Amino acid sequence: MTPTPADVLDAIRDPDADADIVRLGYIKGLQVDESRVAFTVVAPRPDTAFAQQAAEACRRVIREKLGSDLTVDVEVDSPAIGLGVDVSAGGKAVQTKTIPGVRHTIAVASGKGGVGKSTVAVNLAVALAQQGYAVGLVDTDIYGPSIPTMFGIPDTEKPRVDEDRKIVPLERLGVKLLSMGFLVDQTKAVIWRGPMVSSAVRQFLGDAKWGELDYLVLDLPPGTGDIQLTIVQTIALTGAVVVSTPQEVALADARKGIAMFDNVHVPVLGIVENMAYFTPPDLPDRKYYLFGEGGAKRLAEARGLPFLGQIPIDQDVREGGDAGTPVIVREPDSVVAQAFRHVARSTVASVDIRVAEQPPTLATEILYR
Repeated sequence: MTPTPADVLDAIRDPDADADIVRLGYIKGLQVDESRVAFTVVAPRPDTAFAQQAAEACRRVIREKLGSDLTVDVEVDSPAIGLGVDVSAGGKAVQTKTIPGVRHTIAVASGKGGVGKSTVAVNLAVALAQQGYAVGLVDTDIYGPSIPTMFGIPDTEKPRVDEDRKIVPLERLGVKLLSMGFLVDQTKAVIWRGPMVSSAVRQFLGDAKWGELDYLVLDLPPGTGDIQLTIVQTIALTGAVVVSTPQEVALADARKGIAMFDNVHVPVLGIVENMAYFTPPDLPDRKYYLFGEGGAKRLAEARGLPFLGQIPIDQDVREGGDAGTPVIVREPDSVVAQAFRHVARSTVASVDIRVAEQPPTLATEILYR
């Protein structure tokens, strides 16, 4: 059977290491077909014995796990392409505008409101932290911030500014957090025009002391407006996760969200189907598809995108969000918590494949005529 890119990355992944070469993003240019696997190991010091041994270990373990008859071509190269620089534009090096210390930036987006995007972003971030990753979460919904409520952070607790004039994020449940809700009275409306909103988002991304992070998750507002454009102009996103319910009215807007990311050359890492079904507590074997069945999964298949998982409707999700304790912490053994952990694992796998197969994203230049 022909191996998949996921099979190859799983074969060379070291589950006992805190940071193996897959997690560090050292695998580049991955190509897989029925008889050949090829990729480059981008090592900080490619001339060392360690780099050469890593390449040979990759060849050996791929043949052992995926087939001794496979041709495995592994090269070792410098990190110029892998660590924030793209050299594909006519041989000219172009900075990709990454945030210092942040390995991957993931936008969680939806075409419309009310599909549970913030709930997915919060539980995804906490699930990643529980799986041992260093994680940050930015609430970029300036007009309707929900992160303070979902993490139970009172109005009296504010981020501080350090001696370098950097904003120091708050931290809860192993996740570093920034939100406009931390900076303004949560009972008051933020009545700002677009330029002020864009300036605030740029500060959250560029003037915050994030430190070393594996993942910075961006909870985007619904739609395809100013904030989304500001983000793709400011930083080079690793990719986007699109959240939708199964119903057609939500899927129509999810398609527009996917189209936006296609237009600005940001890879879509996959689709999450939220509110996929309801299971009554007294009928655990029943599933009621209140908003239709499998619509987001079919959309993912139609667009050739990864389907990251289904999240059922569950009262604990709502109660956890209102109480400031995400369901993945509040009810860790529940079906819905397991679903969120599955989404987190699927997202990590999709990021690893995206990084291995595609060059770094460039920040988008948007020209108005």
